[in-house]
Amino acid sequence: MRRSRTVAITGAVALATSALAGTTAAAATHTATTQVGAAASTRYVVLADRAADADTLAEALRGAGGQVSSVNRAIGMVAVESTSSVFLARARALPGVQVAGRDGVVGRSPDAAKVKVAVLKEHHSSLRTSAGASAAGARSAQSAAATKGPSDPLDSLLWGMDMIKAPAAHAKQLGDKRVRVGVMDTGVDGTHPDLAANFDRTLSRNFTKDMPVIDGPCEVASCVDPADVDDDGHGTHVAGTMAAAMNGMGVSGVAPDVGIVNVRAGQDSGYFFLAPTANALTYSGDVGIDVVNMSFYVDPWLYNCRGGAPEDTPEQAAEQDLIIETMTRALNYAHRKGVTLVAALGNDHDDVSHPRTDVSSPDFPVGTEHSRTIDDASCLDLPVEGPHVIGVSALGPSARKADYSNHAGNLRSGELEVSAPGGWYRDGLGTDSYLTNENLILSTAPRNVMVAEGQVDANGDVTPLGESLGTMKACTSRPAPGASACGYYQYLQGTSMASPHAAGVAALAVSAHGKVMGGSGFGLAPDRVRRLLMDTATNHACPTPALQSYVDVGRTAEFDALCVGSRAFNGFYGDGIVNALGVVR
Repeated sequence: MRRSRTVAITGAVALATSALAGTTAAAATHTATTQVGAAASTRYVVLADRAADADTLAEALRGAGGQVSSVNRAIGMVAVESTSSVFLARARALPGVQVAGRDGVVGRSPDAAKVKVAVLKEHHSSLRTSAGASAAGARSAQSAAATKGPSDPLDSLLWGMDMIKAPAAHAKQLGDKRVRVGVMDTGVDGTHPDLAANFDRTLSRNFTKDMPVIDGPCEVASCVDPADVDDDGHGTHVAGTMAAAMNGMGVSGVAPDVGIVNVRAGQDSGYFFLAPTANALTYSGDVGIDVVNMSFYVDPWLYNCRGGAPEDTPEQAAEQDLIIETMTRALNYAHRKGVTLVAALGNDHDDVSHPRTDVSSPDFPVGTEHSRTIDDASCLDLPVEGPHVIGVSALGPSARKADYSNHAGNLRSGELEVSAPGGWYRDGLGTDSYLTNENLILSTAPRNVMVAEGQVDANGDVTPLGESLGTMKACTSRPAPGASACGYYQYLQGTSMASPHAAGVAALAVSAHGKVMGGSGFGLAPDRVRRLLMDTATNHACPTPALQSYVDVGRTAEFDALCVGSRAFNGFYGDGIVNALGVVR
């Protein structure tokens, strides 16, 4: 079974490539604790003091009985395994060690698969085929027809593109081919005919290794998927929203002429581990990626707290300290190297400035969760609350905050910068668009995932199940080199879908205003991109009344959200709805 909706971030999985700048890699085992001969091997992550030499530390860890999996010199991180029960104590006692902890799952990518299952259950009595056009789709078609920019056949269903004024922006700017967007996710289907033309095979990397215990059987003997594979679907959907090619078929992305780089950090199951995630971030900086989208959040700790929450054990607190320090270093490094960082705000229908009691963490392994008191001053929702990250909330077709989307109750806390279309199945109460697929976000999907989920059959035809979920198929007689002739498209919702809209707008900003920056090539400073995104965003006032209730669409009072702030900046919309036309003017 695949998980595809939250994120994991703490693991010492070996790198899937030997070409990572500043990093060496060796083979890693499949689980945090695995069997090596007769002894169990446990994985750890060790972070060096800032002034320490990572290679020297790696040698010391080998001397302490560890088998080094990877060394990230950019941030001083060493991933290591050992069969010794006292290895962690030895590692922590070594000179030059700042923090060390046992490796384990700490998050998942936002679960698009769960959303799809929930949607199917919600409207089983009124299933609609993809041929049915909702009110949202009709509005989108009318808006697209009024613009002068080029488009693709299914773009009339992309109401989100109309909301962010992408069609009008495309009349001025389709993106610069020197600009690259990084998809830090579960992978990208580089053979999809709507992605292949923009997919950068040379730079794309997979930093993960399949773990049968959570990912199922390995698809290849090495358990290392090629860098053009996505066995989950989440990353391919994100990639299409950002940069699907404008090629006369399917859909087009926000920035349809920019390059797509797969910097995969997520497992097939949707889990992310710390070492691959940190390595993907530093790699993105080293190879000159302009914008990285991070549609995931850290789990099993819904919030990582410095020193742990009061109810956590000392070892649990140490794990969270390790995650916070490592992610902070990696995010800072990527920012210094010119990467604009964009992340989903999260789907917990929570006020991230005043979080509820956490009753779900740690949610891996199952049965270990306990109630945790969350102090916003010391607890972080990563990566969105990490340094230099642009946080994005999710909206439905009506521009209302989607019921699932997090929001910010403290405008000075820095979690939320902008808002963007994320889809909302329950939007449009009282209209024909209520409870329809077209309220969600349509984007690219891998054929293998659609087949595995029963949405496409072995012959490549959309099944009745796929039709009920709005799955579509488009073919071309002239596919790009390396591409399949036919591509598939699926509807999903979440802040995972909002974030790539914003990342695509960021890529247009770099395209329109970037310049050759000495030896580092074409680009635009991340702080300038951030200002452009926020300064041009379309202001949107809080609803009236400011307390938004979702009880009328079947949600409990727990989903109620209070919007604070002004039309210029508030806790639902941040600085406003991202504006593609605004950044290219």
